Amino acid sequence: MHATEQSTLFLEVLEKHKGIIFKIANAYCIREQDRQDLIQEITIQLWKSFSRYNDAYKYSTWIYRIALNTAISSFRKNKKQKSVAGNMPEAIIHLAESNTATEQEHQLELLQQCIAELKELDKAIMILYLEEKSHKEIAAITGTSETNVATKIGRLKLLIKQKFLQKNV
Repeated sequence: MHATEQSTLFLEVLEKHKGIIFKIANAYCIREQDRQDLIQEITIQLWKSFSRYNDAYKYSTWIYRIALNTAISSFRKNKKQKSVAGNMPEAIIHLAESNTATEQEHQLELLQQCIAELKELDKAIMILYLEEKSHKEIAAITGTSETNVATKIGRLKLLIKQKFLQKNV
């Protein structure tokens, strides 16, 4: 494929599936600057691997896999940096946020917080589940078995429900 054709196709695929990238970034990053950095890194990784794309998979599956791997790698790197620099209390991070959120926005924010607190793979599985991906698709993207996906989803739903209820008190 010619470089111009490849660039054009890449931009079309990216435009069609950019929602995946934004959802992953929102799930893994609290601060807007971190989200933008992650979106940029995911886009770079997608471009680097675009020439090796295997058309046996859907573009969305390929994008999820790369985006999640990039987010997890970034999360681990940032976690190490935070442990060296010290953690800023959550209250300070949220101090700048607007208090004018509606009840529905508040509930959604609590749900996002509960998901953000999950382990990396569990977080990825819940994002894909909420995207209404089948267990087979989730298994293909995360590299786990369908049975493991089904079991994890059941356990994660209970765990998130418990956390949600605790936070919503």
